[in-house]
Amino acid sequence: MSEQPGKARHRRNRKALAVAVPLALTAAGTMAYGTDLGLLGEDAQRTASAATTAAPAWATATADGFASVNSLGQNGTYGGRDGQIVTVKTQADLEKYATATQPYVIVVAGTINMNPVGKEIKVQSDKTIVGAGTTGQIVGGGFFLGQGVHNVVIRNLTIRDSYQGVWNDKDHDFDAIQMDGAHHIWIDHNDLRHMADGLIDVRKDSTNVTVSWNKLSDNNKTFGIGWTENVKTDITVHHNWFRETEQRNPSTDNAAHAHLYNNFLEDVAGTTIKSSYGNYSRGRTRMVLENSYFQGMNNPVTKDSTAAVVQKGNTFVGTSGRNESGGTAFDPKSYYGYTLDRTADVPALLRSGAGPRGSIGTTGTTGTTGTTAATKAATTLTVAKDGSGQYSTVQAAVNAVPANNPSRVVIAVKPGTYRETVKVPANKPHVTIQGTGGSRKDTVIVYNNAAGTPKPGGGTYGTGGSATVAVEADDFQARNLTITNDFDEKANQNLSGHQAVALRTASDKVFLDGIIVNGDQDTLLLDTAAKDRLGRVYMTNSYVVGNVDFIFGRATAVIDRSVITLKKRWNGTSAGYVTAPSTAADRKGILIANSTVNGDVSDRSFYLGRPWHAGGDASLDPQTTVRNTSLSAAIRTAPWTDMSGFSWKDDRFAEYRNTGAGAGSAGSDRPHLTDAQAAGQEVADWLAGWTPTAS
Repeated sequence: MSEQPGKARHRRNRKALAVAVPLALTAAGTMAYGTDLGLLGEDAQRTASAATTAAPAWATATADGFASVNSLGQNGTYGGRDGQIVTVKTQADLEKYATATQPYVIVVAGTINMNPVGKEIKVQSDKTIVGAGTTGQIVGGGFFLGQGVHNVVIRNLTIRDSYQGVWNDKDHDFDAIQMDGAHHIWIDHNDLRHMADGLIDVRKDSTNVTVSWNKLSDNNKTFGIGWTENVKTDITVHHNWFRETEQRNPSTDNAAHAHLYNNFLEDVAGTTIKSSYGNYSRGRTRMVLENSYFQGMNNPVTKDSTAAVVQKGNTFVGTSGRNESGGTAFDPKSYYGYTLDRTADVPALLRSGAGPRGSIGTTGTTGTTGTTAATKAATTLTVAKDGSGQYSTVQAAVNAVPANNPSRVVIAVKPGTYRETVKVPANKPHVTIQGTGGSRKDTVIVYNNAAGTPKPGGGTYGTGGSATVAVEADDFQARNLTITNDFDEKANQNLSGHQAVALRTASDKVFLDGIIVNGDQDTLLLDTAAKDRLGRVYMTNSYVVGNVDFIFGRATAVIDRSVITLKKRWNGTSAGYVTAPSTAADRKGILIANSTVNGDVSDRSFYLGRPWHAGGDASLDPQTTVRNTSLSAAIRTAPWTDMSGFSWKDDRFAEYRNTGAGAGSAGSDRPHLTDAQAAGQEVADWLAGWTPTAS
């Protein structure tokens, strides 16, 4: 996007919750309701079948390890298997069933964004909370299991992104799963990442806990056990993949019996997160550590002088620092049976097997007529640079999607750097491009076209044509990957047109979830198919990086619970503009909510936005609202400015209840919404009846 010089033109100076619904009958027998898709609301319920059916295997699964040991009046851990199976799609319904006194198997179908950020639902005893295949996500919050809570299973969920922009956060105790005095808990096949505090905290004499087959990544204080003077906790930690985690992997303090086996601890070279230590036996802990694989870890195994670690069969590759053992521990087989996998097989085993499974939480028996999917299965196309997928480029997979496809196609992209441009044309809706790595940094789509880059057939690409990834199809989703334009401005000073788009969207119902969009000038172009067409975009739990007008366009776009990173320009100077909306007069523009704006730039050097009247169109009414967002000192005290002869004061720019060093009080150069105005500028108002759901 470039400025259009000219003289000034002057012009005139809630949503309903989805209901929880029964998914299948339990073994005890209850009424079952269903549709062809297996999920329904009150408006779609059919007549119930009176047949009694058996619950699916995932609803009756039981824990292994110390969670299977009978004690404290509880015989093993099986969660809510004796109760009704219900499906939830809203926070209200999840809380309703998780906090109930009776047993439930609670299936989370889709993404639930927690409000307020950091909220931990207080789960009561006899519950199974399970994700529907790979779609169940809890974003910006988690679960709390308090004193005496027991027999709880948390499986197959992605719980992520309560991170508040401070790595060693002392102010936000936002965990994925926290236990204070709970017992008989099984945490299995989850993807836990990017929280403000711990991914798992097992505290205050919580015991009979098993943590298995989880991915834990992108976090500082990852997995803490203990913090008590008592020596009561019995815990099993097996087949977990720790990746890009700094400390507490886990840290085990005063645990009576800690059995760790077949875990994979990986510190990846070249990433920004460096391991401080791996497995730590503290206080009077007795730890048995078996057949685990440590790759690149600093201080892979440490112990206090009062603690014990007995090591057997572990492998250490590229590690450094402390690797300790000593003392007398215990024999886990005197408590429960288990089988060790070969240590050499652990990395491949966990890369393929840890985290949510598509087979869990997605099917339920429906009498003698077979099974019904809880969510309609998507077609999956795999992409891998090494030839192990169906396609070696992302564009080849997009090309393979049939025109006018009626249902979801997931393009699963294995970790790697894909130097290519990608275009999803308008006749290929319902496409998801999803990285399959443990981090959004693992899968990168990158190219370096700029507006002034010559095209092979003549002419130049222009701003819109420079995009690394261009999306023109409705109902598009991107997840768990990085999209970058790495055009080198310094090396191309002779080139006219340095606008270089990483991602361009020109369609409706675009869901960007857990991604990084990285560039310099004009990083993220949020457009519509035409001036008179609606184009809604919802971005959450993501990062946008840039310096000049790097979030811009005419779409109705929400950036929610994300981090906007300000970047210095090619010559090292700090000056820029976050947004440049070109909104039509009857549309909503850009809403930044519940987010953080920061970066390594000079104080008071960036504007929050300026009005882009594309092509000098005086009929446009650009809009940016920034609300409930933390602003660093980089933001100017007068945060809005004019553009190409158009005054920002003639358009729609406002703030509401922002915080941080860059926030300021209301004034003529800094308009704030009133409470009444803010009530009409919520996320739901922007989305206008659309509820983004991962699929």
